[in-house]
Amino acid sequence: MRDATVRRLSRLHAALYRATRGRVGRRLVASDMLLLTTRGRISGRLHTVPLLYLADGETLVVVASWGGRDYHPHWYLNLLAQPAATANVAGSSRPVVARTADAAERSTWWERVQKAYPGYRTYQRRTRREIPIVFLEPAT
Repeated sequence: MRDATVRRLSRLHAALYRATRGRVGRRLVASDMLLLTTRGRISGRLHTVPLLYLADGETLVVVASWGGRDYHPHWYLNLLAQPAATANVAGSSRPVVARTADAAERSTWWERVQKAYPGYRTYQRRTRREIPIVFLEPAT
């Protein structure tokens, strides 16, 4: 799917999720979805994307796969520049701080995320980059 089409579908998904407080759009491909809002590293504007996630206690775990493209998704680059963000889970927003999994954490979590959504395995085969796993930890 083209990047522009994915962005339009992502905006629609986020709008439906927000309007229904997560009743519509909370599940996709048998996985839970959240809305992640980051500050644009260039524009400074807020950007929201729907993402599959897993939970590890209070920490939310997301994958910067971008469908296996050879470049990172914008939301991930935004988090590298400014790790503070907001996660909306089922209509409830919370401040989070992002950090990328180190090699040992990624090794452990990669198996878990592939079990949750086997498409990640295909995405990793499509690209030369190592797909990052990102922890969204509660902001203190």
